[in-house]
Amino acid sequence: MTPRIAISLVSIFFLAPIVLSASGLGADASLLRSAQASGQYTLSGKIVQVSDGDTVNILVNQQTHRIRLASIDAPETAHGSNRPGQPYGEASRKHLAEYVAGKTLTLICFEKDQYGRDVCDIPVGDTTANRLQVQHGMAWANQQGGGKYLRDQKLVELEKKAKQAKLGLWAEPQAVAPWVWRHDCWQKQKC
Repeated sequence: MTPRIAISLVSIFFLAPIVLSASGLGADASLLRSAQASGQYTLSGKIVQVSDGDTVNILVNQQTHRIRLASIDAPETAHGSNRPGQPYGEASRKHLAEYVAGKTLTLICFEKDQYGRDVCDIPVGDTTANRLQVQHGMAWANQQGGGKYLRDQKLVELEKKAKQAKLGLWAEPQAVAPWVWRHDCWQKQKC
């Protein structure tokens, strides 16, 4: 390895966290190193839209990316007269917006889903927006398909605590999971 390449690698791995810390992104530095080491990727930019409680748009280098928050599923918002929203759908969207709307953030991403959305965790302070949504009863830990979409196992415990405390959507005695809502209400028209 040439000295110039070695210096560049040192800069990336040791100076980048210092720069991130100075820019207010210090809590994200260890997450970024971890993501890069495990083959994940990052997207850094400004959150320009919060569509619902688990979907945002981020502007990265003048290109908009649609983001699906990993490991969670939030109550559906209305999508026209044939696709009514769920209770707490709009509240969930507003709750997520409080943490991310208009902010410049670095997302930890895992893959693109079947709709072309980047599936990501959104670090916020020393936690993630994903966890905050579940912790406050604004989303479910996504256990659809036997949990195949659940990367963050801590979400199961956060959901359990929110449910016990009847926070957010858990104030509803018969809260319907979004994956059930999409099937029964949107596909079968049995709302």
